Amino acid sequence: MAFIEFKNVCKYYGQGEHSIVAVDNMSFVIEKGELCVIVGPSGAGKTTLLNLLGGIDTCDKGVIVLDNSRISSMTEWQLTRHRRYDVGFVFQCYNLIQNLTALENVELASEICREPLDSAKVLLSLGLDEGRLNTFPAQLSGVEQQSVAIARALVKNPKVLLCDEPTGALDYEAGKRILSLLQESSRISGKTAIVITHNQAISRMANRIIHVKNGQALAIEQNSPLPVEQIEW
Repeated sequence: MAFIEFKNVCKYYGQGEHSIVAVDNMSFVIEKGELCVIVGPSGAGKTTLLNLLGGIDTCDKGVIVLDNSRISSMTEWQLTRHRRYDVGFVFQCYNLIQNLTALENVELASEICREPLDSAKVLLSLGLDEGRLNTFPAQLSGVEQQSVAIARALVKNPKVLLCDEPTGALDYEAGKRILSLLQESSRISGKTAIVITHNQAISRMANRIIHVKNGQALAIEQNSPLPVEQIEW
């Protein structure tokens, strides 16, 4: 069995004639250690897929499996444990706690997991200067804040890293730096990572590319990833 599997997954919002199909009979697999990019236009169902895999939302039909655990059958209590221990989230907005330093933001996440990594070492590995560890978010650049957000996700030592448009709030050069950090951290740590984006060019950084539109998987590609530095858009 694949590390991650979606099998005939459906997700609806609303009821009756006002029902919206967010995910329509979606099936795909992602292998352990892969960097996967899910690409498609706004409203294609990309964020819904991450929410279903991350246990933030539940599917209406189908089966979702992560590392032999059937997420689609979990109770609320089991989903809470799944979010806490198995998943690292990186969002477009950094969602840092403003009255905590960069290091404290990451340490906070490390306190809720079973086998956390060293917070300072993770931050330094992502390029944050040692002198910035005790700096508050408002004093950090956009790249530095997103680096802290990625460190907060990685320090949990999760099974999978879920990144929802992680460069959406950054300019071109800053976005490339963050994507390069994600690619490198995934390669070094061997973590399975999923990045969603509307930018087709970004997909070239991935081992696996899933093209989605109108809640359906239109195509799934295996890819020889390019270093982010070589990708232009």
